[in-house]
Amino acid sequence: MPAPTARDVALEAMVRIEDGAFSHVLLPSMLRRAQLSTADRGQVTALVYGALRGRGRCDFLLEQVLDRPLDALEVPVRAGLRLGVQQLLTGVPAHAAVGETVEAIGRVRPKAKGYANGVLRSVARLGPDWPWPSGDDDAALAVRTSHPEWIVRRFREDLGLDAALAILDADDETPALTLRVNRAVTDIGTVRAELEAAGVHVEIGHLAPDALVVRGTGDPRRLPAVREGRATPQDEGSQAVVAAVDVRPGERVLDVAAAPGGKTTGLAEGMGGTGLVVAGDRYAGRTRLVRDAATRLGLDDVVTFVADGRALPFARASFDRVLLDAPCSGLGVLRRRAETRWRLAPEDPELLAALQRDLIVEAAAMVRPGGTLIYSVCTLTTPETIGIDEHAAAVLPAFTPLGIPGVPWIPHGRGALLRPDAVGTDGMFLLRLLAPGASA
Repeated sequence: MPAPTARDVALEAMVRIEDGAFSHVLLPSMLRRAQLSTADRGQVTALVYGALRGRGRCDFLLEQVLDRPLDALEVPVRAGLRLGVQQLLTGVPAHAAVGETVEAIGRVRPKAKGYANGVLRSVARLGPDWPWPSGDDDAALAVRTSHPEWIVRRFREDLGLDAALAILDADDETPALTLRVNRAVTDIGTVRAELEAAGVHVEIGHLAPDALVVRGTGDPRRLPAVREGRATPQDEGSQAVVAAVDVRPGERVLDVAAAPGGKTTGLAEGMGGTGLVVAGDRYAGRTRLVRDAATRLGLDDVVTFVADGRALPFARASFDRVLLDAPCSGLGVLRRRAETRWRLAPEDPELLAALQRDLIVEAAAMVRPGGTLIYSVCTLTTPETIGIDEHAAAVLPAFTPLGIPGVPWIPHGRGALLRPDAVGTDGMFLLRLLAPGASA
């Protein structure tokens, strides 16, 4: 049997993602096992993420030529057609985009080869002046920016048309890989020099003191600095949230919804082994991810627990700082988690906001007098940002807002918003509150 091609691997990944897998977990694992060249691994990554982000545009064109609903097609055929159309949209010659994609589909569904060939050739004839809908109504923008219509409407209503357009466009970009240097064991200059000596292109980050933006790495786990715990992959927006917690040596810090552990380990690194970070999650499997991350980075001052964040198993007012990085709709990370936009439902922001309201009240009860409560989410919707701020102001009136980071963060209620189009990071909301009592 011949070795799988890049398109074979991409098609398998697309099928598994449609069946519920997460691209950022699945794809690196598949690529580590696949017998592919570096160039082919890069092609798989571009094919899969391009087709996931561009699914709305692909489906629009497919619907112009199909003789049946997309949902009526078998998953491998539908996934393969999306891969083929995405290649046509990115300028791959039709003979390659159609012919090689059809061969990949045929290896999985031999009887579908003729049908797939006819569909893709019909799509190819629509371009390259593709028949996109014109205008700035939600439906037209949804097609052109490849988002569900409800997300377009949500961004427009919550943030205004100009901001919505900028964010929707940013969601289509390929995110850079950012590393956080483990300052508990090394420094940013040393890691930068190590990476550059290995041929990696490195830039200093924009927002966080220990951030390095890197290119030309492939799988970050192949880097000795990552494998040996001197650095860890983490988006700079998340690093900026950790910096805003402003931990001090010797403090007791609670991370309420900690998995998979990026912020937990960042907090522990900031205390240099002189404090304690207590990190939990509702599920034991996710808590193990936090513990594994701490072990890889050599952080002994991280203690994990399993509990619902609405019923924390600790004495009231027992932590200096409490971080609630709450479960959210994730509309700030759509460029990185490309399939998320197609899995969410319009009611999700409101449903998650109800959970967030309960979580922030319980988290506040853990903060000692004069300590700080930090609420963050990687989303941009009003219910999960300003709505939670307004709830906190009503039910926690003695907590007072602390200052917000500067540009590119922008004021948003009493907190701050980091848009994904600002400096190429994930989108985040941050709210810092001071508990009543002695100053922090």
